[in-house]
Amino acid sequence: MGVVGWRVRSMVQHLGWNCRRGLSSAAVQSQLENVGFIGLGNMGAHMARNLVMAGYKVTVHDVNENTMKKFSDDGIPTKLSPLEVSKSSDVVITMLPSSAHVLDVYNGRNGLLANGGCLGPWLYIDSSTVDPQTSRKISMDISKCTLKEKKAYAEKPMMLDAPVSGGVPAAEAGKLTFMVGGSEEAYLAAKPLLLSMGKKTIYCGGAGNGSVAKICNNMAMAISMLGVSEAFALGQNLGIKASVLTDIFNCSSARCWSSDTYNPVPGVMMDVPSSRNYDGGFTSKLMTKDLDLAMASASGVGFNCPFGSQALEIYRKLCADGCELKDFSCAFRHNYAGKDEN
Repeated sequence: MGVVGWRVRSMVQHLGWNCRRGLSSAAVQSQLENVGFIGLGNMGAHMARNLVMAGYKVTVHDVNENTMKKFSDDGIPTKLSPLEVSKSSDVVITMLPSSAHVLDVYNGRNGLLANGGCLGPWLYIDSSTVDPQTSRKISMDISKCTLKEKKAYAEKPMMLDAPVSGGVPAAEAGKLTFMVGGSEEAYLAAKPLLLSMGKKTIYCGGAGNGSVAKICNNMAMAISMLGVSEAFALGQNLGIKASVLTDIFNCSSARCWSSDTYNPVPGVMMDVPSSRNYDGGFTSKLMTKDLDLAMASASGVGFNCPFGSQALEIYRKLCADGCELKDFSCAFRHNYAGKDEN
């Protein structure tokens, strides 16, 4: 854990924190050491294990008993409820499928906040992809609570919304990007913890802004993938190979992640979902969920998103047509009738 203390101290010195804003590295380090992790799905399981490998004392919970047993068999403490996790943690991280799951884990029976508003952990980090309103509600709920034991640098418990980008491969490799909203002081204190699971953290501003960044990023990613897929399919129908178009795109103004890193045309790029029948990767079901969040948030502020709305309709149809568990790049084949590269 020495490296955590060194990183925090360097951060504090660089930013010129005074004694009232930040404590010594040793004090912050000791309050990051015991980490509760709730949600051990495809992403969360890798994130929790990376924290263990980094030297943190991790306690976990998940509704899946088989998943819990795997962690228990590896000597990692498990608890039967979120509330039980909080009792042994300084920091709690949640990685859950939806806004409803997040609200239940925090505010439900035996939830993280079910202890009468007097909390043990001083910091809560939600890395789930949810709507900004949910993130802001949980942050507000936590701000109304008190700490069982006040810290010199945190008189009240704090909340960060910190969704991630990079998918399962980045979660396994510890190379996630965290988009973080909430108190900047809490963000700076938590940064070494986040970097034990990722390669980059970006501070986005106040509560909910991490969730804003995530849904905007995923909306742009969906629109980009559909645009690239449409162009490749058009090119094929006009007589040009997708591999040739890929070479042109990737050295021209059309270059983007969907063409140079995650190409949707089977046979053009190895080790991407399109090369394995669109299995693995980021499912169309999850993309539909994220686009739903983006469109609902846009509607809430009266903002019109014509491309985002059309993307949502396309992914809803893909799911209805049986592609919900296929990677979202399958739109090339199943929406545009694109052909494999020979």
